[in-house]
Amino acid sequence: MENLETITRLVCEIAREAGSYIREERQGFSFEAVECKHAHDYVSYVDKGSERRIVQALREVLPEAGFITEEGTAIADVSTQYSDFTWVVDPLDGTTNFIHGFVPYAVSIALMRDKEIVVGVVYEVCADECFYAWQGGGAYLNGCPISVGHNAISDALVCLQLPYNSTAYLPIIQHLIQHFYGHVGSIRMIGSAAIALCFVAAGRLDAYAERYIGQWDYMAGALIVREAGGRVTNYDGDEYFVEGDSVVATNGVVHADLLQGIALSV
Repeated sequence: MENLETITRLVCEIAREAGSYIREERQGFSFEAVECKHAHDYVSYVDKGSERRIVQALREVLPEAGFITEEGTAIADVSTQYSDFTWVVDPLDGTTNFIHGFVPYAVSIALMRDKEIVVGVVYEVCADECFYAWQGGGAYLNGCPISVGHNAISDALVCLQLPYNSTAYLPIIQHLIQHFYGHVGSIRMIGSAAIALCFVAAGRLDAYAERYIGQWDYMAGALIVREAGGRVTNYDGDEYFVEGDSVVATNGVVHADLLQGIALSV
């Protein structure tokens, strides 16, 4: 296996190529091409086409690795079932944004070694921004180092996302907004978990929280936040979150405040 920095740079190229495909397909894209997986949870041929391209390219980077992919393109075979490495792929994070022509949307690719995230790449298609990190190597945006901000909760820009599971999450998000609105700098919802995480890493957001999401949504971005000096846990405050469905990512300064608000809401 090549070193993690080399792998990360190869994955950046793969993510950018998938992003170019997504960008081209957005021109003339029709809502008629959209399928509904669940209530308000959409997919199109662009998600599937992006995933096929990514999986094919990643097989060449690390042939022994298995896959966890949102659209199910890669099926485990005998040669990868017992591998220590697993790619976690979201070929188009922010599909609802994409089909409406609303930014942002992104490609997200992570590499797991056993239960640890060792590579994370998120490419934001519209702004041509590639966020990336490898374990122990720091976090970067288009080649420049990035780090989390330092705002306290009273000045924090907080992202509280709205997952598809509205029935379960509605009382939680109502409480979170009531708890934080007017007591933080401001609240945003941007429609892409991967990008929300990267914005925390780059200091554009101070905190992000969401539940009922998949591993492909948060895995790459979580490593980028950690390598940028931030903190990532689940809603219970547990540092081991990689098999769960909730994420809290912050600049570290406001993490206890976010967890306190969440604890009062669930």
